[in-house]
Amino acid sequence: MAISRGALAARRLLEECGIDDPNEIPLELIVSGRGATLRYEPLKNSDGRIVFGERRTIISVNSNLEFEGRKRFTIAHELGHHEMHRSSLEVHNENESTLSWFDDKVNRSKKGIQEAEANQFASELLMPSDIFFSECSDYEFSPGLIRHLSDKFSTSRTSTVFRYLELGPHPICVFYCHNNKVMYWKKSEEFKNFIIDRINLSPPDDSVAAEYFKEGKIYSKAQSKQQIWKSTWFDMKEWENDRNYKFYEYSIVTPGYNTVLSVVWEE
Repeated sequence: MAISRGALAARRLLEECGIDDPNEIPLELIVSGRGATLRYEPLKNSDGRIVFGERRTIISVNSNLEFEGRKRFTIAHELGHHEMHRSSLEVHNENESTLSWFDDKVNRSKKGIQEAEANQFASELLMPSDIFFSECSDYEFSPGLIRHLSDKFSTSRTSTVFRYLELGPHPICVFYCHNNKVMYWKKSEEFKNFIIDRINLSPPDDSVAAEYFKEGKIYSKAQSKQQIWKSTWFDMKEWENDRNYKFYEYSIVTPGYNTVLSVVWEE
């Protein structure tokens, strides 16, 4: 797999700073060491902001962000802009759209390649490829594994899922829903099942995502692995029988944004 420009920039930063594991050093110190000033302040309709000055870059992060993993990703994303895009940005604000993990041609045309590169940078900086793969290579996929990886790297569940989709050994597929509509989907290269296109449609009635939008149902940690039919999200051939497969759905719900990230895999 080719290494992205964003990932290369993050690796170069870690090497130049002599950092083997970014968790060993506060992210704030890394930002300061790269010549930027980090501050926390209330921001309206924005998770973060970067302002490039003649002498110094100012990175602002919304102090009202609830989750530490989201704060760290926002900082790392803005640091990516600082490292790669100083000549092309002056002032830039981050929101749910620009911080989206869905990197496809449609999103790139709307947001620009710079946002994808900043996400790549943040992912590699917070979850270095070799450390991440080593941590998950001996385990089957499960919600518990995602929670473990998220805690180890101090990252959000969402960013951890997408890192696993990229590097993890077990094929998975993710569906991102907002306001009861499927906005995007993405799958591991090894995931061979044909996906029914539901873009801009409601999630399947028998999906875990639909349970949230219809009933407000959010499963506990112990029940977060829910068995579903293969036909819930995927196309079935005439000769196939749902009972011959074991598919599961794990949904990460963010009520404040009314979003659901559903992770689906076959066991």
